Amino acid sequence: MRLTFCAVVALVAAMPAVAAPDPAINAKIVDAGLNHGEVMDTVQYLTDRIGGRMTNSPQMRMAEKWTKQRFTDYGLSNARLEPFEFGRGWSIDSSQVRMTTPRVQQLRAIPVAWTPGTGSAITAPIIVAPMRRDRDFDKWRGKLNGKIVLVSMPGEGDEPKEPAFERYDSAALAKFDKFPMPKTDTAAFERALKRDGFDARRDAFLAAEGAKAWVSKSYRDGGLISGEGEGYAADDRRKVPGIQMAAEDYRKLTRLALGTEPVTLEMDTRVTFHEGDTRANNVIADLPGRDPKAGYVMAGAHLDSWVGADGATDNAAGSAVVMEAARILAGLGVKPKRTIRFALWSGEEQGLYGSIAYLDQHLVTRAPITDPVLAKANPYYSWAKRFPITPKPEFNELAAYFNLYNGSGKIRGIYAEGNPAVASTFQSWLAPFSAMGADKVVMSRTGGTDHVFMQSVGLPGFQFIQDPLDYDSRTHHSDVDTFDHLKADDLRQAAVIMASFLWNAANAETPLPRPPLPTKPKETNPFAYSDDDE
Repeated sequence: MRLTFCAVVALVAAMPAVAAPDPAINAKIVDAGLNHGEVMDTVQYLTDRIGGRMTNSPQMRMAEKWTKQRFTDYGLSNARLEPFEFGRGWSIDSSQVRMTTPRVQQLRAIPVAWTPGTGSAITAPIIVAPMRRDRDFDKWRGKLNGKIVLVSMPGEGDEPKEPAFERYDSAALAKFDKFPMPKTDTAAFERALKRDGFDARRDAFLAAEGAKAWVSKSYRDGGLISGEGEGYAADDRRKVPGIQMAAEDYRKLTRLALGTEPVTLEMDTRVTFHEGDTRANNVIADLPGRDPKAGYVMAGAHLDSWVGADGATDNAAGSAVVMEAARILAGLGVKPKRTIRFALWSGEEQGLYGSIAYLDQHLVTRAPITDPVLAKANPYYSWAKRFPITPKPEFNELAAYFNLYNGSGKIRGIYAEGNPAVASTFQSWLAPFSAMGADKVVMSRTGGTDHVFMQSVGLPGFQFIQDPLDYDSRTHHSDVDTFDHLKADDLRQAAVIMASFLWNAANAETPLPRPPLPTKPKETNPFAYSDDDE
């Protein structure tokens, strides 16, 4: 379609005016964040003092209480815990795994989350019995009694092909600036749904076969382990102790298993299930606005983590930045037009439970689940696929949501999430920070964290672009995700930009433009054949 000059002028005139950032407020934000910042004090307490914060564990309960109090201390209003149903907590008391024959060696391993411990030291021979699909069970029936079962394929050593530590250059950032074409593939969704729950079915099989324990291989080399697992639902009772082992140690065992000498392991893992309260909590606090009819803007990060280490880059870093933005803005001594709300989510690591709960409680109602298989599946699979969407009264009050997730790297810009109408506004808001390295607005979407389902219902939810540093290569979910991998200058820069974006969004004359309320999409390729790998 070709537009006339008059049509172009009319189109531009119809777009909301972009309000320039207030230089006086920005100067105060920069001073408070860079010269008087507390972000590193906050993140040090969350990591060194509290440690890994598995959802509903004692450490997470401590983090909920402490962050709520910090919001109150900053002068925010109505700091509160908003509960939602989750399941059991779980924590590691002690763990030791070693090979005892054909020689003695301590092995790098961690209990798999929400699996039972051994309760005492057990010693048993190993059997390498890879299981990836339900049909694999028949291969091993009658062969596992009294064994410690290695359930992963060993594969080969994975030498790094990229630098372990990276900062984006202009070329890398430019690759993100592409419009994301939507894709609806019901067959692929049904295949994923079929795989959901496999770990529970494997546990039941191993228990019925009399296996002593099972061991999986870490999904990356370098001695890194994470212990990610399932089984948190109140009615999900795993029976067989599970261990994730460093890839190098795991492969050693599989090679030895091909020899003539027996290979035996000694395992002593002690864990505790916490079942007194199956509700998890989002931590919420408000900086009240001066216009009660103007709605609110919001910042969020997830507070929970895995427990291989202290959950520093994933995601104490993002939580500390959100908290620091709250401290900075509360200290300005002036009220924004809109209320600014701060959220620390729980249950993100298990499937965005906390942000889904917030959407359910405050913003939308989705169609009920009528399929019993879908009802038992992780809501991460099903929540965005339930139509129609019915907005709640608060739906139109949320003017913007900004998320911080990917480690401690500095902010380099923001994903427009396929919404071209916000690009010029975001470019204006980033302009004061170009000398700090933040100047890119890109059209791409980014997934995997708490803004995703806000986007799925047509709400203006956005994620910042961050330098990756060593997030994907080393720290993500791993046993080295500690304070040592945090970059103080980057976190201070991120807190300043987060605070500035919140202030600009809270005081904009009009809310950020949002897409239409989504309806059930058509299949992207209605002529595709399904390749069912199950």
